[in-house]
Amino acid sequence: MGKSPPAENAQRSFVMSRIKGRDTSIEVRLRKALWAAGIRYRKNYKKLPGTPDIAITKHRIAIFCDGEFWHGKDWESAKSKLRRNRDYWIDKIEGNMAREGEVEKKLLYSMGWIVIRFWGEDIKKDLPGCVEEIKDLILQAKINERTNTGPCGEPVPSEGD
Repeated sequence: MGKSPPAENAQRSFVMSRIKGRDTSIEVRLRKALWAAGIRYRKNYKKLPGTPDIAITKHRIAIFCDGEFWHGKDWESAKSKLRRNRDYWIDKIEGNMAREGEVEKKLLYSMGWIVIRFWGEDIKKDLPGCVEEIKDLILQAKINERTNTGPCGEPVPSEGD
């Protein structure tokens, strides 16, 4: 009990090393659909906290494509199903979730960006719906620009104020 045999550890290490952090299949799928819809973006935009997977800089929209396990979808249910290295995974995923919350606050409240997160399964099952949601946000961002309001509807001071 406890540690796995060395061969199993080596195999697990190899498998874990192959998990990608960028250009995942769900990101690529969403990016291709956005490009086909005429929506231009930056990928893995390092100038923003959290390095959004997709950033529509013109409209200040940050998009994150999250895998269900790594980002804690239905976390309370998923947490109870963890069997191996339970403490490690709970700390890891809850840390991810806390960091994402801080990044979202910075982007939204400090920087005035709109933040949207899609679960991988949502992208796979309803890609057109995800693209429509982004188009709606772009439309809302255009309205906010014309009415001088931020992403939460609060007035944005003009440069002379």
